[in-house]
Amino acid sequence: AAAAAGGARRRGGRSAAQALRAAAAAAASAGAPDEVVLYDTLRREKAPGRPSGGGPGLTMYVCGVTVYDLSHIGHARAYVAFDLLFRVLRRAGYDVTYCRNFTDVDDKIIARAAENGESERGLAERMATEFHRDMDALGILRPTLEPRATDHMPDIIKQIETIIENGHGYAADGDVYFSVPSMAGRYGRLSGRGDGDNRAGERVVVDPRKRDPADFALWKAAKGGEPTWDSPWGPGRPGWHIECSAMIEALLGGRVDIHGGGRDLTFPHHENELAQAEASCCPSCDEGGAPFAGHWVHNGFVNVDSEKMSKSLGNFFTIRDVLQQYSPAALRFFLMGTQYRAPVNFSQRGLEEASERMFYILQTLVEAQGVLTEVSGEAAAAEAADEPQQARRGPSDAAQMAEALLSEADAALRDDINTPAVIAGLSAPLKALNDLVAPKGKKKKKLKANPAQHADDMGALLRALESVLEMLGLPAAEADREAALRELRGRALVRAELTEEELAGELAARVQAREAKDYARADEIRQGLEARGVALLDGGVAGGTQWQPCARVPVAAGE
Repeated sequence: AAAAAGGARRRGGRSAAQALRAAAAAAASAGAPDEVVLYDTLRREKAPGRPSGGGPGLTMYVCGVTVYDLSHIGHARAYVAFDLLFRVLRRAGYDVTYCRNFTDVDDKIIARAAENGESERGLAERMATEFHRDMDALGILRPTLEPRATDHMPDIIKQIETIIENGHGYAADGDVYFSVPSMAGRYGRLSGRGDGDNRAGERVVVDPRKRDPADFALWKAAKGGEPTWDSPWGPGRPGWHIECSAMIEALLGGRVDIHGGGRDLTFPHHENELAQAEASCCPSCDEGGAPFAGHWVHNGFVNVDSEKMSKSLGNFFTIRDVLQQYSPAALRFFLMGTQYRAPVNFSQRGLEEASERMFYILQTLVEAQGVLTEVSGEAAAAEAADEPQQARRGPSDAAQMAEALLSEADAALRDDINTPAVIAGLSAPLKALNDLVAPKGKKKKKLKANPAQHADDMGALLRALESVLEMLGLPAAEADREAALRELRGRALVRAELTEEELAGELAARVQAREAKDYARADEIRQGLEARGVALLDGGVAGGTQWQPCARVPVAAGE
């Protein structure tokens, strides 16, 4: 790879970085997948996430949404995290089967459908469509499989029957319960809860039909006006927990290499899934057999301005709410600024700073591509005219920086999806690329004398940065960058409560003030716009006065 990179001097940005990527991709396809290390909730430590079969085939199941309403920022946090994991695993060379379900029968769906005067199925399908719309906006790849609970009733009923036959469940007047005491010594391993923690606790009334207060529902008897399915215990519908373990049994063979979801699902949902799978004799019931899930991965909570997100606190935001004010790229970038296992503090200031940084990154790449095209033309013309150019001595600093960026980003992502390290690693290459876009002094003279070297250096950094953006699921291609910049500007105007025409008027007024040498008025206009999240930049590659989103700068009292 190094030899290929060192020997490559390709115009239009074809560079050492691209040669390295091609070599890495060829190596991944030819050999064993690279190791990806993840924190495992059950082990309480980091460990390699490996397929049970030892080959490149890997299964991942992530708990999906209950489709009764628009998805919120907690969902955005979870599915961005697992989208990153999906991308990292595939890049590492694994053949990933990614399954993410829809819960489409539930108390909340039934209640909301009745409130809206629509069918439960109609509501569920409508909200599933809206969920896809939000996920697509955030650049989240579609999973391999997206099963719905209602399509797997025979599988759910079959697993419940097996649980009962094995002595871990019992029927009671049309309901079926899982017997938690029957798994004594095993139940609670995932969440770390002891038997005493699983009692009813704060419950006011415990169902007298339960043999133990900690028992949970596998099947719920039919109630008037609710959707029902026939079963050996009478008409009814499944409890929430059983659908995931049953679908894993049906679609992924009874075990999964990676099982994921939000930390709030660790108990009771995932604890109950694990108990159900073992009670229905997944391979972990056999001594030395593979466990139900080889790896348990959980993302951290979302706090809003340092408080837990809650509808009762009035700090609850849907993804759709947020995307009215901030671009999808900015929201994704913001979420990746915190490592996926840590709690993320969702704030307006944080989103504004993410918007500003995302704009800087994309604008740097857009400007670099324009200058690179120009410099590549100069290099081609000099080569055609057989003009002498300075000798090159091994890989340049820019090529080495590009190589380091790619390898360090890849290593950080394979080490428990360390996105903050990747984002921090962008700073130096971006600065170096900006220096090549607008070189000054002796450096400008030196590069002017050797446009081929200038093109190679710009191309190496530009393509490496594009590759890292692609790893993160951010806009990397030229057309996508341009579209994302338009979105970032558009949302900034929404936050500033300005139209394009009004902003143009402010800019024109500032030009007039400067021409009249009324610099106090010009500064007042600039500061007023900054207070609304619009930063003005004079000069630069494009010339004139440009504007970009920024974190709002408060105007001091009395100004």
